[in-house]
Amino acid sequence: MFCWSASFYPQPISNFRRRSTVGLAIDFPTINVLGFVCYTAYTSAFLYSPVIQRQYAARHPLAEESTVRFNDFAFALHAVILSTIVYTQFWPKLWGFKVSRFQTVSKPVLGLFWGSIVAIGIVVCIVLAKSPDGGYEPSTWAWIDVIYALSYVKLVITIVKYVPQAWVNYKRKSTQGWSITQILFDLTGGVLSLLQLVLDSSFQSDWSGITGNPVKLLLSNVTILFDLVFVVQHYILYRDSLEGKINRHPDLVTPLLSDPRAVSV
Repeated sequence: MFCWSASFYPQPISNFRRRSTVGLAIDFPTINVLGFVCYTAYTSAFLYSPVIQRQYAARHPLAEESTVRFNDFAFALHAVILSTIVYTQFWPKLWGFKVSRFQTVSKPVLGLFWGSIVAIGIVVCIVLAKSPDGGYEPSTWAWIDVIYALSYVKLVITIVKYVPQAWVNYKRKSTQGWSITQILFDLTGGVLSLLQLVLDSSFQSDWSGITGNPVKLLLSNVTILFDLVFVVQHYILYRDSLEGKINRHPDLVTPLLSDPRAVSV
């Protein structure tokens, strides 16, 4: 929880220090907000909803309880707040930061955003239509399926949200403006989250706890995969970018900064 939560601070702090969002794909914070709203609802339901807890127990009789923990909920809620802050940093009137004219939300991400909301609404309608008691009978379509739908939306968003940033880094041949510190925290958090899930299931002597919490399992693996991509981009592929040259030879490259072509998006 500490590592994943800490990973949300380097990027907004970097944007604030640079007074700019250049280098950061706006798609990332845009879709991140929706993803963590869904994840907050998912974790809070498993922790505090008696209906969801009862339905989970009925579908997983060998498990004493789900493997969702309070730290999962705390992390998700914290992530909603920090992701919202980063998203608002693209509003020049609010923060006064430099925002490139190319930094607009892409059509695929907009489609995913609204498509996810529609998909959740469809699942709610199915539960109300198919359940004999309004979603409370766990053996049929139930409210827990809506909660699982939220988790799958979060999973899809996590898979997609890193792609625009990786593509922006590729096009610019640079990771300048994209904080590698957040990625290192994120990578560590993904490994520890996966380890926690395995340990929780082993303590319960029920490995179905892993499949019973698919979002946490897949989130960890997807996070680790994409974080490794960014580590390779930053430290191997684009280490000789303008950013790296500035860090190693500031006296030689400072004059380039006066040429807008040298730092164009």
